[in-house]
Amino acid sequence: MACQVTGCGFLRGFHYLGALDGNDPDCVRSSRSTRPERSPRFLRVLFIAFAAMLCGAKNCSDIWRFGQEKEAMLRQVLALAHGIPSHDTFSTLFRKLVPTAFAEAFAGFMRHVASAAGGAGQIALDGKSMRGAFEKGRQFAPRMMVSAWGAQLRMTLAALPAQSGNETKAAIELLRLIDLRGAVVTADALHCSAQMAEEITRRGGSYVLALKGNQKLLLADAERLMAGRPTPKAALAVTEEVSHGRLERRAARVVRAPGLGRKHGFAGLAAIGEVKRTRVIDGKRQEECCLYVLSRPMSANDLLAVVRRHWDVENGLHWQLDVIFREDTAGPERITAPKTSLCCGASASILSGPTAKRTPCLAK
Repeated sequence: MACQVTGCGFLRGFHYLGALDGNDPDCVRSSRSTRPERSPRFLRVLFIAFAAMLCGAKNCSDIWRFGQEKEAMLRQVLALAHGIPSHDTFSTLFRKLVPTAFAEAFAGFMRHVASAAGGAGQIALDGKSMRGAFEKGRQFAPRMMVSAWGAQLRMTLAALPAQSGNETKAAIELLRLIDLRGAVVTADALHCSAQMAEEITRRGGSYVLALKGNQKLLLADAERLMAGRPTPKAALAVTEEVSHGRLERRAARVVRAPGLGRKHGFAGLAAIGEVKRTRVIDGKRQEECCLYVLSRPMSANDLLAVVRRHWDVENGLHWQLDVIFREDTAGPERITAPKTSLCCGASASILSGPTAKRTPCLAK
């Protein structure tokens, strides 16, 4: 049984996911490499947990039941001399995993996947709170994960827990786990900052970041620039769609902005993009105008495509985490949430990836 993930051996890929604390006795080194490698025992437990989540497991008891029911199948690819680990073993595994170390290992695995697929392409950054996973007495502060979604690959490239709910800091740390060369990074206005622009350009990527009131001075200059540069109709990109009783029209344009980046300390800022949306729902008309900072000029058509692809992170990742894996129903006792969220994200990637096939769930 050879499961493939965009050309990378599924089992082989798990050697990149060994992320227990370096003091763990199961951490050994290969005689041919100084790179720490994890014991087969650890990888087997992690593999069973990952496969169970892919088939609908929601907690450690579900993972154990999946292993019991599918033991014969698992023995075709795993050496299970002592049978299926108990649910306590799975729980201990996730408790001992260091979230940041596991995230780095997962990102390393996904770098190989992205490389095999020809590069990351567009990377959409977005945060998601696990609404039910909060510490006792801190219902107002649920745990949060920030993900880097490969919008064209339709796969999670990396994810990190946001310590103390600081999504912007986690997003910048997350970028350091990804190969940004040749990639376009997109994010909402929360992540529109000079520090984010600097990190992306320094790592060889380009950016399209939503621009709103949190950058008041830059926004004011961008609005003046767009108002003073009328664009010929031939240079506009316009699309119209009718769906679910709603008419939506989008018009985009791109204007070069020399000197604007230097004035506001935004590394690489080369142009401002504008997308005007007009929606007609039940006869009521709604209009919205959004501005974007671009690190390289692009056509209006390309801007429309990039902006629309960014929001695939909602349907391609967040919707699956909520609806299929029920991440928001994790209870306050789920202290393993950041680690299991990574496994869920990887499972969602396989379910929605470009080579995914819809197959019946193995565990009912």
